[in-house]
Amino acid sequence: MAVVTVQASKSYDVLISSGLIEEAGKLVRGVCSGGKALIVSDENVFSLYGEALSRSLEKTGFQVFTFVFPSGEASKTLSTYARILDRLCEVNASRQDVTVALGGGVAGDVAGFAAATYRRGMGFVQVPTSLLAAVDSSVGGKTAVNLEGGKNQAGCFYQPDLVIADTDTLSTLPEEEYRNGCAEIIKYGVLGSRALFESILEKPVREDYARVIEQCVQIKRGLVEQDERDTGKRMLLNLGHTLGHAAEKISGYSIPHGQAVAMGMAAAARAACARSVCGPEVCKEIEEALALYGLPAAFPFTAGETASACLSDKKGDGFSVKMILPEKIGVCRITDIPADELISWLKAGGL
Repeated sequence: MAVVTVQASKSYDVLISSGLIEEAGKLVRGVCSGGKALIVSDENVFSLYGEALSRSLEKTGFQVFTFVFPSGEASKTLSTYARILDRLCEVNASRQDVTVALGGGVAGDVAGFAAATYRRGMGFVQVPTSLLAAVDSSVGGKTAVNLEGGKNQAGCFYQPDLVIADTDTLSTLPEEEYRNGCAEIIKYGVLGSRALFESILEKPVREDYARVIEQCVQIKRGLVEQDERDTGKRMLLNLGHTLGHAAEKISGYSIPHGQAVAMGMAAAARAACARSVCGPEVCKEIEEALALYGLPAAFPFTAGETASACLSDKKGDGFSVKMILPEKIGVCRITDIPADELISWLKAGGL
């Protein structure tokens, strides 16, 4: 089993191996002294792994309760968040008890936000079952829900007590979800590791899940430990996300997160090349990697509508937008783009 320890405001382990859901009870018991566990999951994931997780938790003395919601980004709302809080009240959960997020990024984000704010903070464990959640969203402490005004506009930083990444759960991933996770993995290679980038071109991610997840988590750990509150170097993790979040918002969240990150990353690379931040070979390598994993490189919206969405995003201040631009594979920079120059930058990126 691979173990990556994150030293942030709270120290916790990210465990990566097969068969971990069967061991989840004793693992969670190691970080939680309470007697109650609320599993938060979507209906698809719960039907696959909810019973096994419940059984494992019960074996170590937890009284298990559940909150199951419809799958998809449409459930990442204040309404779902409020209903989780109501469920915690209903079972009279204490601060010593634990909320266990079972699923992908939606489950982790909304369950984490509830755990962070219920009685001003209770136990929280992430059990990611999607590739994207395992390599990215389950680690680092960002929790949030979407508002009408944009993605992740209400939330807080709240580090989990433990992350349990059972690679067996990835065997049931739909192909689209596999590709979404691969977009984030390509992102990690571009922003922090030429070796990782080259390795996933030579060997498919699905043939080496544990190693790839561990490498991505190690890269994220380094940035989170330096900048937990996302005011400096951690912003590098937003490669592809500035434009990706805009694409999600404009599409009414019909474009999956991974695809949006892919097209945002490719557009950022084209803009970087046009402004001499990187050479054309960088764009070529990124677009070839995206194509290899069936991910889009073309951005489907105009520069004007994308600029408007970017300027309303939580990462902006209304006067400028921070874009993450590749200098070469494995090295990126944070660039502050004034609002009045954003459209020209987006057009340089092919919009």
